Amino acid sequence: MFLSALELRKIIESSFLPERCECTLSPDLMMTVKVYADGQTDHLDLLVTGIDASGLNGCREINDLIGQLRSRQHHVEVEPHSMLGKAL
Repeated sequence: MFLSALELRKIIESSFLPERCECTLSPDLMMTVKVYADGQTDHLDLLVTGIDASGLNGCREINDLIGQLRSRQHHVEVEPHSMLGKAL
């Protein structure tokens, strides 16, 4: 992975501002992204688990992932295999 886990989390979480986003990364580089519906409750607007972050080596891959997450958040159909090889 090109970036540290902290840098990657910061990029993804800040891309959803002003919405609250929480990105977690396990030691085996599997990522979970949660986007909350509002800042007042813990109601989830988006939950994606099992994202393989080992392929996030540059801006293009990270931007593609963010675009796919946003599409999924807004209920636009995303190909299951397009999330870096992991079915959602």
